[in-house]
Amino acid sequence: MQRRTVIENWPIEAHGRPLRLDHLAAGDDVLLDAHVRPNRSLGGPAFLALMAAIAVISFTAGLAFLLIGAWPVMGFFGLDVLIVWLAFRLNYRDGRRLERIHITPETIHVMRRWPTGYETLYRLPAVWTRLVVDHEDEPDVQPRLTAMGKHLLVGSVLSPRERRDLAAAIRQALDKARTSPVRLAQETGGAL
Repeated sequence: MQRRTVIENWPIEAHGRPLRLDHLAAGDDVLLDAHVRPNRSLGGPAFLALMAAIAVISFTAGLAFLLIGAWPVMGFFGLDVLIVWLAFRLNYRDGRRLERIHITPETIHVMRRWPTGYETLYRLPAVWTRLVVDHEDEPDVQPRLTAMGKHLLVGSVLSPRERRDLAAAIRQALDKARTSPVRLAQETGGAL
């Protein structure tokens, strides 16, 4: 069975460095305000302890090679500590990503902040948007918001269980949005 891959094709409403989205503050009519971040299981003190342990082990092994006369190997043991440190720094930098899903009865705002600080904003109509969960009972579950033939993937940085939980919360918020009274704009003019 061949799987169909859905490509994200919802147009970006706004982009830049930081967008100043203060109008998305939590209020009375907010149905969901989820902040989705990648999981980083190794905190600051644990990272320092791990790097110290790697440095001690590498220094000890390098010293052993130095004592048997293979002195050029010592530099390579220092290089591996540098590479591990660099890999962790890049991992922590990627951990600064943020996806904010803000649902009100009228609109859905999905704001994404990249590690560089660059932000993108997607705006979807809440009443017309539906949630589709691809491969729901499989490890590669992926929720996406769909409206008017366009798609927006959400929660891609989460684990499969967390994506299922996010999909359930979004589904519940969309159901509330469909049942909440619609606020129509006041028409101007007309006879009294």
